[in-house]
Amino acid sequence: MNGMQSISKQTNIIYHPIGIVHSPHKERGKAPIQPIYADGFRGYLEIFPEFVEGLEGLEIFSHIFVLFHFHQARSFKLKLTPFFHDTERGIFTTRAPERPNPIGLSLLRLEKVTDNKIYVNDLDILDGTPVLDIKPFTKGLDMRTESRDGWIGRIDPEEAKKRGRRESKNDK
Repeated sequence: MNGMQSISKQTNIIYHPIGIVHSPHKERGKAPIQPIYADGFRGYLEIFPEFVEGLEGLEIFSHIFVLFHFHQARSFKLKLTPFFHDTERGIFTTRAPERPNPIGLSLLRLEKVTDNKIYVNDLDILDGTPVLDIKPFTKGLDMRTESRDGWIGRIDPEEAKKRGRRESKNDK
């Protein structure tokens, strides 16, 4: 057994939320599936008082990465059929919430920071979701000019936009 297997089976890692999401998305299965499909969905992150000092200077960034706990995720699956596809895939090739460690990541547009509230747009996270961490997005550190989108690159962009926002034909 190598060192990583030994650590993963013996160590519990405990995180404590730094805040909570306030979102228009109340029901699992109705929220947009990614921030790119959530334009116009606004809300805010309420940061707990003991962490507010850490927000200093955040307002000068245009976007933030939010790491959160998928608090409504079901038990994990190592293989599943992704939202946009009809072929079963390994969980680590998807962004599905049913993960061994139910940690989510969203890149949100930052609108303003007021006291302990971070107002955001492109919000795809459920109301009441625990926030684990916040990190600024920066073009210089986070953009990659050469990348591969794997199976996701084969999805029709217009169909993805419609399905990603969870729009039905009746919504138009």
